[in-house]
Amino acid sequence: MSAAGWGNESVPPPEAVRPVKPTPLLLQGQDYLFRSPAKNLDFQERVHRLGMVEEGDGSPVPCVLVLARAADMEMNALSIALAEHGIRMARIDADRCVDLPLTVYTDAPLLELDRWLLRPMLVWRRHFELSALQVDPGTLAAAYAVDQWGSVANWLCSRGDWAHVNPSRATAHLDRLTQLSDAAAFGLKVPRTMVTTRPGRTRPGGARCIVKTTGRHLLEPRPGMQHGLFPRPLETSRSGDVPESAPVIVQEYVPSDTELRVFVVGERALAFQVDKLDPAQLWVDPEAVRVTPVDVPARLSDRLLALARHWRLQVAAFDLLVAGGDHVFLEVNVNCDWRWFEHRAEDERVSDAVHEWVAARFKELLSAGKGR
Repeated sequence: MSAAGWGNESVPPPEAVRPVKPTPLLLQGQDYLFRSPAKNLDFQERVHRLGMVEEGDGSPVPCVLVLARAADMEMNALSIALAEHGIRMARIDADRCVDLPLTVYTDAPLLELDRWLLRPMLVWRRHFELSALQVDPGTLAAAYAVDQWGSVANWLCSRGDWAHVNPSRATAHLDRLTQLSDAAAFGLKVPRTMVTTRPGRTRPGGARCIVKTTGRHLLEPRPGMQHGLFPRPLETSRSGDVPESAPVIVQEYVPSDTELRVFVVGERALAFQVDKLDPAQLWVDPEAVRVTPVDVPARLSDRLLALARHWRLQVAAFDLLVAGGDHVFLEVNVNCDWRWFEHRAEDERVSDAVHEWVAARFKELLSAGKGR
């Protein structure tokens, strides 16, 4: 087309101003921000790096391998407990793994981590979130690192040469909706639930409702900066014609007397009663939450242990409501944290049970001469 032709064309009208999309419901009013430092606090790693442990004869050292992040205090405590048992624990932290000297042998159950040759017997993935990698978000180099580490971490956590805690092959698809249907199949009561992008139109039970995330409770748009997505009441005045940018869970509100968090460790069920004023108080005002150690009713314990076996979970936390004598299942947390509950209740039964279970399982695998 000639220059004259360009000049004769009519100028298109300016693009219509697009309406501003509302902030997603679960991001409204959420001011929780947790900074997760990448500082190494692991006892065993520090003493090995300082040369305070004998190097050995060069043979592979049997170990418990943990994929976590530096701020995982449960695993920091486990490191000390295993050292007391004479058991080596090694870790790969998501926020410290960039530039980590690591070689994994595909034809033998061995790996080199820094300068140590290790033979994992038991592998546990906790809080190894790819969003925690210390890379510049949005860059090609970051996308490369996240993709590579994601593939290798998934392989490490499903490899059959060694045993696993909460094996990823069984738990990778254990989303909240699968949890609810399985819990109901095992005889537990569950709230009426729907998934929708229009929560204002959807009221299972026809009355008060709670809106929840279908995914994680914590988002990490920048490494080390975690933002909370907490359950919140569904406002009755909310317009049903405003779609959310992503599906959310809407559940009927179940009036309850209190809540239970039941930790399953192996074949043990250990519970805390949790008294709080609203679902988000556990994160936004933890000092106001009262936590009390309680016994688990035998019938409830049997069902939760059966569910844990069905899901192949060795260490997990179940959240339930106590409503009029019934126990209503809310969710199971595979990457569960217990030290905060223990601190509030001044009770360390869960830590003791986890440390004993991991040590016993390691010694069982070692005596069998394999990591399966």
